[in-house]
Amino acid sequence: MKHSQAFWDKAAARYARSPIRDEQSYQKKLAITQGYLRPDWSVLEFGCGTGSTALVHAAYVRQILATDLSAQMVAIARDKARQAGISNVRFEQGTLDSPALTAASFDAVLGLNVLHLVEDTEAAVVRVAHLLKPGGIFVSSTALIAELARYWRLLIPAMQALGLAPAVSRFDRQALLAMLTRAGFDIDYEWQPAKAQLFLVARKAR
Repeated sequence: MKHSQAFWDKAAARYARSPIRDEQSYQKKLAITQGYLRPDWSVLEFGCGTGSTALVHAAYVRQILATDLSAQMVAIARDKARQAGISNVRFEQGTLDSPALTAASFDAVLGLNVLHLVEDTEAAVVRVAHLLKPGGIFVSSTALIAELARYWRLLIPAMQALGLAPAVSRFDRQALLAMLTRAGFDIDYEWQPAKAQLFLVARKAR
């Protein structure tokens, strides 16, 4: 955990300057998500990075709590919110395990480009289900590390040893869908913008 926090604190400024790699796919994900959001909803985004997506969604919901492991990421996100004059998004340093998060308290949970970065993906999915209200939605966009080309799977450990890549969890599409099913989710929407990427909306059973 401490290693991951240090990695992302160090990477925060560079991450904030990085352009979106696939703008068309990103805009499609935003539109799909906003089609589910409602004006009276309370939303949690974990692993929010520097806050750009939370701020885009702010106009569609009552409030968003956006958390990230990295204090540096959160500081940048807060500055973005302040500059944009957006007051219904609160940025806090934390993880899904933060004790302040209570059961069945969110209408939607967003985990975008983060599930493959948590130490225990299945535990994270179970925790998301715990935090959602019955019928609430979980929106996830994740890399499928187990489906990356073989040379990338071999290169990642070397990059990690050099401090150039974070810790990752290796799962494929079927494994992730099985985790969601075991946690009590039904898949409402699924899309793979690329072979080793998966975007989905899962709904917690009522």
